[in-house]
Amino acid sequence: MAAALNLRQKQTEWIIRILNLNQAVSVPGGTANEEVYKILIYDRFCQDILSPLIHVKDLRKHGVTLYFLLDKDRNPVHDVPAVYFIRPTRHNINRVIADASGALYDSFHLNFSSSIPRPLLEDLATGTISSDSIQRISKVHDQYLEFVTLEDNLFSLAYSNCYVQINDPSAGDKEIEEIIEKIVGGLFCVLATLAVVPIIRCPRGGPAEMVASLLDQRLRDHLLTKNNLFTEGAKFTSSTSSFQRPLLCIFDRNFELSVAIQHDFRYKPLVHDVLGLRLNRLNVRGEKGGMKSFELDHSDPFWAANGLLEFPEVAVEIETQLNKYKKDVEEVNRRTGGDSGAEFEGTDLVGNTKHLMNAVNSLPELTERKQVIDKHTNIATALLGEIKERSLDSYAKKESDMMIKGGIDRSELLTVIKGKGSKMDKLRFAIMYLISAENIPSSEIEAVEAALRESEVDASAFQYVKKIKSLNVSLASANSASRSNIVDWAEKLYGQSISAVTAGVKNLLSSDHQLALTRTVDALMDGKPSPEIESYLLFDPRAPKSNNPGLSGSHLRGPFNEAIVFMIGGGNYVEYGSLQELALRQQPAKHVIYGTTEILTGAEFVDQLALLGQKTGFGTSSGAPPPAH
Repeated sequence: MAAALNLRQKQTEWIIRILNLNQAVSVPGGTANEEVYKILIYDRFCQDILSPLIHVKDLRKHGVTLYFLLDKDRNPVHDVPAVYFIRPTRHNINRVIADASGALYDSFHLNFSSSIPRPLLEDLATGTISSDSIQRISKVHDQYLEFVTLEDNLFSLAYSNCYVQINDPSAGDKEIEEIIEKIVGGLFCVLATLAVVPIIRCPRGGPAEMVASLLDQRLRDHLLTKNNLFTEGAKFTSSTSSFQRPLLCIFDRNFELSVAIQHDFRYKPLVHDVLGLRLNRLNVRGEKGGMKSFELDHSDPFWAANGLLEFPEVAVEIETQLNKYKKDVEEVNRRTGGDSGAEFEGTDLVGNTKHLMNAVNSLPELTERKQVIDKHTNIATALLGEIKERSLDSYAKKESDMMIKGGIDRSELLTVIKGKGSKMDKLRFAIMYLISAENIPSSEIEAVEAALRESEVDASAFQYVKKIKSLNVSLASANSASRSNIVDWAEKLYGQSISAVTAGVKNLLSSDHQLALTRTVDALMDGKPSPEIESYLLFDPRAPKSNNPGLSGSHLRGPFNEAIVFMIGGGNYVEYGSLQELALRQQPAKHVIYGTTEILTGAEFVDQLALLGQKTGFGTSSGAPPPAH
């Protein structure tokens, strides 16, 4: 189906408008005014927004001849407009005032990545008036683009350490409110870019409800304005949205902690987790030493087609493509007499010329195919080296078995922790064991802790999860009277989101390995009553506000064909892949966009758990080094 919610395409369309001085661009990928050359200035955050969407050749196509970071020293350039794409911060405003008063450029087209607060707008006016440079400011636009789109259906708010900040035991109400505000601001930008007002669903309590409730309020307030972004935005994007509104499902990382920690053996999660894919770019050591840099995005057909496959299947696919390429090259050679030694027959001049033309025309396509094959051969070789050295296949398999069986044999557990793998691999495995088993004898936990110490692993993250887990056990067994006291105490001690990390471990992975997140989204999109989502809240920003917000009324129209799934506190390619598989499995195919506060590797997430462990008083007394990756 033609996706109405192609986030990458829509965000790119808005960026192209910015590059064309906010003139409408009639055809996708076209330019508004070929003649206008300009300079582009951006800050670091907006550079990250641009990086996966626009390449240097695209900038040139839109008349951008020079581009600079805002904080770099720049020389004056006259007779050319300067397009600024920056966050609305005090530092950035001061820098713009300095640029304008220094007459660096004749005209300034200011584009803020989200809505500029009134006090900052007043500072900009005051600063440019007092330096007599206000006439240089041509336009000021709020752009609502404060998120990073990595694929058609994948985005991140690039909000680092969010999980720590939300769960920090020392965080006060004010800090938590600021974090929630920031997340809501990012989600509002995503919805404004898509020009859709969704129906919002979330579990009760914790950060998910806080975000859903505030986002509902912000959308309601905004819809009261006459020319709002949701009527205006639809005009500027090329694809028309489907009639039905999408569903927005909001979750908190503690809903399913295991997915953020586990080792996965599929191609995209492996490349991200093991080789450190960032903003669709990857650096890999080449066979002859030296680093090679690769881009992995929608323009790479192999990445798009095979990203969800298990690694061994990917290796086979690379081999298949290579053989097909060799066969096609031989065919071209044969047809043009390149290696047949055949005499050139003057009688078939037309036939020979046709073969030569076909050969010439197929060369660029063959060259491109070879480059893609070489790139993935390099990546697969680098992965294979890490897999062998760290037994990553064994970690992925054992963790998956553990989650299904709800535990692992003690001797096997200790063998893994004492065996191959980095310190971080061992720590992740130990935490997965903690999450997978419902009741673990304390002697077994002590044996794991001893094995971790022996391998010189900092166990702060392990201690933190152990503590949360024991809290959840006492929560589950407490009767309702004392339960609320435990919750109060737990929330004071462990931040806002005490949710059952181990809520019925059976819930985590069913026999077909479907994640709890995927199953829940499936049930929410289906729209039929189901025990899994019975207590889920519903917010409809277009409906009249009721006295009982969050209660699902009869106006829940299911099934939904489109959903946006948002994970607070860090997401990953495992969840993204699982949701894409769910969407493709449906008849007809559905459409799911996955977003998160930040995309984390297993190691990066465990580092955040370790930080919380230290903040909660589980620092390493043994003087062991911090977690090693």
